[in-house]
Amino acid sequence: MNAVEKIHSLDTFGSRPGLDRIRRLLKILGNPQDKLKFVHVAGTNGKGSTCQLISSVLTEAGYKTGLFISPYIVDFRERIQINGEMISEEALQDAVDRTFPILQKLREDDCIITEFEYVMALEFLIHREAECDVVVLETGMGGLLDCTNVILPPICSVITKIGLDHTSVLGETVEEIAAQKCGIIKSGSVAVTSPQCGEAMGVIEADCAEKNVELIKSERLKIEILSESIYCTRFKYNGTEIDLPLIGEHQIENAKTALSAIEVLRKEFIISDRDISEGFKQTRNPARFELLSEKPMIILDGAHNPDGVNALKNALIKYNTKKTAICILGMLADKDSKSSIRLLSGMFKSVYTVTVNNPRTLSAEKLAEECEPYFDEVYACESVHTAINNALEDARKNDSLVVIAGSLYLAGEVRKNGCIL
Repeated sequence: MNAVEKIHSLDTFGSRPGLDRIRRLLKILGNPQDKLKFVHVAGTNGKGSTCQLISSVLTEAGYKTGLFISPYIVDFRERIQINGEMISEEALQDAVDRTFPILQKLREDDCIITEFEYVMALEFLIHREAECDVVVLETGMGGLLDCTNVILPPICSVITKIGLDHTSVLGETVEEIAAQKCGIIKSGSVAVTSPQCGEAMGVIEADCAEKNVELIKSERLKIEILSESIYCTRFKYNGTEIDLPLIGEHQIENAKTALSAIEVLRKEFIISDRDISEGFKQTRNPARFELLSEKPMIILDGAHNPDGVNALKNALIKYNTKKTAICILGMLADKDSKSSIRLLSGMFKSVYTVTVNNPRTLSAEKLAEECEPYFDEVYACESVHTAINNALEDARKNDSLVVIAGSLYLAGEVRKNGCIL
């Protein structure tokens, strides 16, 4: 097996919260995480974009910057990056060859390492051996018991927008989920938060007060919006004009959160206004209101929970100049598909449902049943290719916009198999 096949072979062990197992593995590896500096980012939505923005600015400022994101879209190596580039296949293979045998020894001692735990250990090891100056670290799920949370106090803990997701693990209320996210906030650090609902903000404020951690609210940061389009948002910050290629009002909030974190980082790193401007301009985050084509216009978005879908809806209302829109929709069964579909009611002339290539998928037929009360035309398709072909034929005939949404796994399938371009 190659490196990625070995990593994915651990998927059979599932996802299990708790830090004891990864701590044992990291101790054998020499605790590489203790020799790195971090910006730690948790939240329900906006984590990936915020991480990409911070990482891009640090790289532009000349620092060797590690980035860990989850999940990936097309290539597994997207998860572990240095200076905005995926690590090489050789670097990943070398790290796996040196460490995979350790997992078997731990298993014999009844310590079974899961896939995410192993990936996390690889990230720490690779970024440490690359001598990264700083690592931007995105949590997997939650925060308190997420295996990214084995690090020492970071330079900055960042909480992006909190909503209901992974409720079977993190809790059924916003307050319970917020408490899990706040697990990454540590004494001796600084915390930054995006705008939150009252319940979530109350939990964050109380947690920071208990830990005596300074809390910076991104909503207090002032920017001036100069122009907005489906291609770019231009705004002024500290007298500098900045182009943000990530589209939507939610991305403006993510940008303000990233800027708030960067202001904290400026106390330790030399970051100029030009570094911020150039770093933002070069930021890309695939499958987040991503424009794949202009004729016909095709938007790819990984929105997979109600908050994410609502952000997609608002962006479509703001930027869609077409009279009609078509949706290709695929979702996982463990997501709140019904609430997401209700939010999109009336947004599309027709919806083509697909079965996502993931064991947790909601079938195209079942998803179509859920969609039928809310859209005039709903078609369950046998494959993603069929859905795309039918949707594009429809779009060209009626000059419609095509939106592909519902899952990052669907986005990955579209990109990987060249279904569009």
